[in-house]
Amino acid sequence: MESPKTKVKTLSGLANVNVELTSRCNKDCWICGRRERDRIYKDLQYGDMAFEIVESIARQLEPGIIVQLHNNGEPLLYPRFKEAVSLFKKRGIVTNIVTNGKLIVEKANEIIGYLDTMSISIIENDPKADNQLNIIKNFLEKKGRRKPFTSLRFVGRVNEEKYKDIGVLKIRRILHSPKGSFDYQRKNPTIPEIGICLDFLHHLAIDRRGDVSVCVRFDPERELVLGNIKKDKLADLWNSEKRRRLLELHISGKREDIPFCNKCHFWGVPTGE
Repeated sequence: MESPKTKVKTLSGLANVNVELTSRCNKDCWICGRRERDRIYKDLQYGDMAFEIVESIARQLEPGIIVQLHNNGEPLLYPRFKEAVSLFKKRGIVTNIVTNGKLIVEKANEIIGYLDTMSISIIENDPKADNQLNIIKNFLEKKGRRKPFTSLRFVGRVNEEKYKDIGVLKIRRILHSPKGSFDYQRKNPTIPEIGICLDFLHHLAIDRRGDVSVCVRFDPERELVLGNIKKDKLADLWNSEKRRRLLELHISGKREDIPFCNKCHFWGVPTGE
């Protein structure tokens, strides 16, 4: 919003930003929608965010905002991961990643003592779950009581018995369709009492090319893209006419009038079992 006295555009209300350091991934999860995307959008190109874009984002964000250094890729594949984390830390910004865990031991010296929080995704029916568990145990032994605060994120119907002795926070998430945030497994997702998607109210996502969107969901038609960080200031995009118009539709209970949102069943409240 704009300050009433100075009319200076600010990031007031923005709490969380996903920064896609890379769209590359080193795991072929059966629940991931990338296969479907690759089949339909044959010209998709995966790659890394230019470090100049990372620097620009870090300069524009305010202390206290949470930055999740991932979106549709595995963040630990980013060649300058530790440098990226350090940029945000110097600004007083809280850093987080969600990772498949394959590289957490190999890159332990870039994670331990630097990153604030980290969640490791454990998926239903993963044929490599035992190998992942060994990596997790090895990493936690190396880390000890140092940063990052680490959690396990169980996605779908995971057999949790083998993880019961691991003394970290356990987070549970229900599965949805690989094509998008709909057709949730078992139950409908939680809807907040205000009836407005909390992701929309407090969240932005920036992909590796610098495109800024109101949502982290895969948006091939760019329906929710507000602009690009290489051309526009983040505060201008946060206060843009397009976002204001979309917000008014959400507030007015007309979410179904937004082409992308009307296909989504997620309301910004992660749901466990």
